[in-house]
Amino acid sequence: MEIDTRSVTSEPASPMNSSGEEKMEVASELRSSDAQSRDNGFFERGIKTMLSIRKSKRSLKKERGKEDTGTWNAKILLRTLRSYEENKPMTCNGMEKVGELCEPIEAKPLSVMEINELIQKRQLLEAFASIKLMEDETISERDSEKYSDNPQEFVRKSKDVDLLYNSMTKAIHSIVEETLEDPTLQHTMLTSMVTLIAHEEEAHPNTDSAAHPGSDLLGRPRKWKEQWREAINESARKRVLKAPMPSREEATSWLDLHLHFLQENLRKDLLKIKSSVKKCYPEEYQVCDTYVEAFHNAIATHLQELSQRELDFPELYTLLDWVANTYHSEDFLGHPELKPEVKTENLSLLLTPADWDKLKNDYIASAKGKIKSYFGNILRLESKEKWEKEVNSDEKENLYHASLSFDIQTIFAQHVKFSRDISRSLETKMLELCMAELLEFIPRFEQEFMEWSTAQDSPIFVPYLVAYINSFHDLVSGLEKAFQVNTEQLQKILAALTRNFTNIFLTKLRTKAQPLLKKILTKKWILATERPDLLASAVSQFSEHLQHMREPLGQDLLHEVHKYVVKEYVTQVIKPRWKMNRETRQQVSRKMSLEAATIHNVLIDQGSDADWLLPAIDHIANIIGEEKKDKIKAYVKELCQDYPDIRKEHVLAILALRGLGRARRAAIFQQVRPAQESSDGEEGCRLFAEIDVPVIISCF
Repeated sequence: MEIDTRSVTSEPASPMNSSGEEKMEVASELRSSDAQSRDNGFFERGIKTMLSIRKSKRSLKKERGKEDTGTWNAKILLRTLRSYEENKPMTCNGMEKVGELCEPIEAKPLSVMEINELIQKRQLLEAFASIKLMEDETISERDSEKYSDNPQEFVRKSKDVDLLYNSMTKAIHSIVEETLEDPTLQHTMLTSMVTLIAHEEEAHPNTDSAAHPGSDLLGRPRKWKEQWREAINESARKRVLKAPMPSREEATSWLDLHLHFLQENLRKDLLKIKSSVKKCYPEEYQVCDTYVEAFHNAIATHLQELSQRELDFPELYTLLDWVANTYHSEDFLGHPELKPEVKTENLSLLLTPADWDKLKNDYIASAKGKIKSYFGNILRLESKEKWEKEVNSDEKENLYHASLSFDIQTIFAQHVKFSRDISRSLETKMLELCMAELLEFIPRFEQEFMEWSTAQDSPIFVPYLVAYINSFHDLVSGLEKAFQVNTEQLQKILAALTRNFTNIFLTKLRTKAQPLLKKILTKKWILATERPDLLASAVSQFSEHLQHMREPLGQDLLHEVHKYVVKEYVTQVIKPRWKMNRETRQQVSRKMSLEAATIHNVLIDQGSDADWLLPAIDHIANIIGEEKKDKIKAYVKELCQDYPDIRKEHVLAILALRGLGRARRAAIFQQVRPAQESSDGEEGCRLFAEIDVPVIISCF
């Protein structure tokens, strides 16, 4: 609303009587104030083009007659302020103390334009005294029913008063904003503003403004202390938004840079408030607390807006970490130079629980894709850089070693640690997420490794199989130790993986060994055109790597290999054959014993503890090469004692290979059967139970 031009007097007010020296001081003050004044274009152009200054027609005597009608003596303040330069007040803790000055000097009221000029020049105390004088006069004239015939004139003068007070309010806002904007703080301006607020509170006590209908613009409290607080809040909002914020295109770490600028700028502001601004206010203003709360609320609003953006995984972490760790740290509000004035213990949450939970959930959702991609990168690295290029596996402390366990634990450690630094609940969620992604990754890894191993016969297959079994074993113990995580489900999956790896290992072993096993008792084999150590050499190519597998897995698998070779050897021997003459049987017996010893020694040297497997082939070799019937019966008895799981068809098949007739075979079996049936045997010594006998033999 514009100030009504009719409220301006026809002539400028007459200057007060003063000496020439006083006039020079006043002129000097005005020149100094002009240098600080803002553009007054709006008021000056509007007023100067519409009217001329009218001289006030009110007499000093009339003014004195009305002094007692106001709630606060504006005239005395006005006269006091105009003599202020001659009688400088003392300052204490930055606050002006206006004491007993000279005799009151009569003052004439200023025009609206003159008052506005004082406001623009920041001569706020004198401007306030003039506005209050105008307000008191208007109230007095209203009470004397001067405007009963011209109510519009009363409304006009009331609005002029209100507009001038609003201009003062804007000046307060401007001073507060400039407090942090201007590098050279004007202490006198702040102390004058504080004095002004105190005068306004004294001049406008809380009264019932509704006592005079239509005059609610007059005499009401302006609540400039509340306006001062609002000005600080607005200044804080602007200061927060002034922090540089590069775009994502300009810098991938734009959010980190923005928050860094924000904390640096605002920390400097708070240092200025503590060291300089605080001195200009009385203790009751609690300036530091007011500014800290204003900045806190402004930052909270700003962060809430940032959290609504589409943030990627690193940006979400940056925001969470800044709120949880940086905000109260020595890098910002907890900076040693801000203590003890800047207190943070009573501040509200920077983000509401709902916004904080949303931010954490967004972080976990984003982390899911990130962690899945990390596991995918591990798989691609193993496949493209190791399997396809046939890079030899590493060896550490005589164990084949793969980086798999270390890589996975690094993923866990990095994400769980960062989450723990933010909150325990986020740490729990992140650990659960990492475990879920690991449990999904292992079957994928197993499938690709087995597909690769099936597609080609690579010499690095067994070393990598051993390395991966070792690595997964280390992974379980590592996760349990570092994160106290429940690995029950993980162990089940890895147990299945180990079984599958073992099976594919044995399948490849069979593929290598079966062609050599099938040659046993063939003419080439009997005539010794085949190398006697060929089978042992083929088995050794696989079994030698089991020495580098973590115990007891390596020992168990080597035992499985040893048992497999002996079992398959016996299976080939007891197949139906043509009848051999005495010389051939002797030759077969010697070669079987030689091969059995070679295979046994190789596997024992590699670490097998299956000594119980050695007699199996030897007993059969002795039976085949023996001529004396009693000794044959003794060898059969020893065989049945060493292997209690041997069945009737096994014994008959071996005796048939020796060339004995059906009656002789049956008689020998009847003689040894009691010993066989009375032998319980141990579970680990079961060999023949897994050997099938051809139907043609089982009918004996």
